[in-house]
Amino acid sequence: MVDMAAFVAGLPKAELHVHHVGSASPRIVAELAARHSDTTVPSDAAALADYFTFRDFAHFIDVYLSVVDLIRDAEDVRLLTYEIARDMARQNIRYAELTITPFSSTRRGIPDVAFMEAIEDARVRAERELGVVLRWCFDIPGESGLEAAAETARMACELRPEGLVSFGLGGPEIGVPRPQFKPYFDRARAAGLRSVPHAGETTGPETIWDAINLLGAERIGHGTSAATDPRLLDYLANHGITLEVCPTSNIATRAVTTLDEHPIRAMMEAGVTVTVNSDDPPMFGTDLLNEYLIAARLLDLDAPGVAALAKNAVTASFADDATKARLADEIDTYTKAALSEQ
Repeated sequence: MVDMAAFVAGLPKAELHVHHVGSASPRIVAELAARHSDTTVPSDAAALADYFTFRDFAHFIDVYLSVVDLIRDAEDVRLLTYEIARDMARQNIRYAELTITPFSSTRRGIPDVAFMEAIEDARVRAERELGVVLRWCFDIPGESGLEAAAETARMACELRPEGLVSFGLGGPEIGVPRPQFKPYFDRARAAGLRSVPHAGETTGPETIWDAINLLGAERIGHGTSAATDPRLLDYLANHGITLEVCPTSNIATRAVTTLDEHPIRAMMEAGVTVTVNSDDPPMFGTDLLNEYLIAARLLDLDAPGVAALAKNAVTASFADDATKARLADEIDTYTKAALSEQ
C-alpha cells in the first residue's frame, strides 16, 4: 500500500484557485499587523487561529478585507508574493495561477504601476530561485461594484503584466448579480484573457449559468451548487468547463455543511473535470496537500487516481503547451517511481 500522505507530499502539483492575500501565512500576517498598528488584525501568530474562525461567508469577507488592508505599499506586495511562492515550493507546487485583486491595493494608495512591478519582480524571482511558475488572474471584487470592475479591466488590459493570463470575479455572490459585469469580461476576453469567475459557491446554479452565458467562463471558481442541476452538470462535462473545487474552504465559509456532504463526487461522476485547490489556505487552516488527501478520501482514490487528479489541473491550466507537457511528465515520472517502490 502506498503511504498516501507521503505520495501527495512528493507529487508535483499545479494549483488554479488560490488567492493572493488569502495565502498570507500567519507569520507574514503577524509581521504586517505589527508594522501597521492601527489594524484590528492580531499581531500574534497564535491568535490568528481564532481570528480566522468564520461565522459565515459574510464574516469571512470582513476578515479577508481586514488582511487586505495590511498590504499598504509595493514592498508589502513584493514580500507577500514571494513568500506565497516559498510556501508553494514546500508543497511541490510547480505551477500556480494566483488570483490577485489589484483594485483592493490601488484604492488604498499603492500606485498601479508599482503594484505591477512588485508582483512581476516576485514572480521572476520565485521561478528563478524556487522553481515555482506563477501566473496571475486579475479578480474583480464584486462587493465594490462597477467602479472596481472598470478599474480592474483597465489595469488588466492597459498595464497587462507579463504573467497575467486570466480575468475573474470574486467576493460575495448574494446581492451581486453576474450580468452587470459582462462588459468588463468582454473587454478582458477581447484582449486575450481567459474567463474564470467565481460562481455557485453561495448561490444556486443560475449564477453558474450566468457566468457561462454572459461572462464566457472557461473555468468556474467553486461551482458548488452545480451538483443540484443535472442539466448544468451535463453542460459542464460536454463543454469542457472545469470546476475549481476547494473542499475545506466550502466548509469554513458554510457553503457546505460537512465534508461528507461535499458534492465533489457527484461532479466527478457526472463527467465534469474537477481540480482540487486551497483557496485561502492559512485562513482556512489548510494547504494543497491537505486538500488532496481530503479529495482522495471523498473520491476513494488510489495513488494513480490522485495523480490523474493532479493532471486535471495541468490540463485545465492556462500554461503554455511546453509547461503543460513538462508538468504532466513530472507527474507521470514521479508516480511510476513511487509505485515501483511498493
